[in-house]
Amino acid sequence: MKKIVLFLAVSFLLGGALYAQVDTSVAAAVMAANPPKPKKKKYDLSKRANDHFLLQLGYTNWTNLPDSIKTGNLPRSINAYFMLDFPFKSNQQLSAAIGLGIGSDHMTLDKNLNFVNVRGTGAKLPFNDTARFDVKKTKLSTAYLEAPIELRFVSDPEHSDRSFKVALGVKLGTMIKAATRSKVIQSSGDYLLKESSKRYFNTTRVVGTARIGVGHFTLFGTYQFTKLLKDGAGPEIKPFTVGLSFGGL
Repeated sequence: MKKIVLFLAVSFLLGGALYAQVDTSVAAAVMAANPPKPKKKKYDLSKRANDHFLLQLGYTNWTNLPDSIKTGNLPRSINAYFMLDFPFKSNQQLSAAIGLGIGSDHMTLDKNLNFVNVRGTGAKLPFNDTARFDVKKTKLSTAYLEAPIELRFVSDPEHSDRSFKVALGVKLGTMIKAATRSKVIQSSGDYLLKESSKRYFNTTRVVGTARIGVGHFTLFGTYQFTKLLKDGAGPEIKPFTVGLSFGGL
């Protein structure tokens, strides 16, 4: 009887050890086949600054210009936007941003073209209307209320004010004003003539945008997909801009 009890005890111990060994081997194989995913780093974004305010200054030019239209001096763009930034939960280095602001282009035309008549009555915008005035130079300015949208990447979301960043996006805008400022030459004395009209202009514009840089300063570029002028109102001008952007807050 004692031998039977001893045999059963030894068998139980050996069986338990064997089962434990098999179970451990199986668990190890499962772990090897399905390694645990590394935990993604969590950033403290409560005090970050991530371009909630953007101020841009750039050099602007026009595509598809005929030989009869030449720009002069330094054509420029000045833009200012307030942005709301929404980091992705799955990857806090990525975020989507949307905002609202004003975009403006200021194009100085060569003095030999004389007067750009935005208040003309013909089908096409006269870029060299010499019948009305003798003009030394003309600046054509356009201003838009714009809603920029960006997909952003920043290498260190907690310290975006000194980190590498990239942004791609689009701006949707509606024209506020189109105006000219011309210096008219007369024998009795020169004077400034200011006129405004949106008659010849496409009042909706769509612009592709890109930014790249470090910290508060980024280089930016834009290209307007829609035409500056309405169909049939003149050449198929599409503005583009390159410049420097300052981001803060």
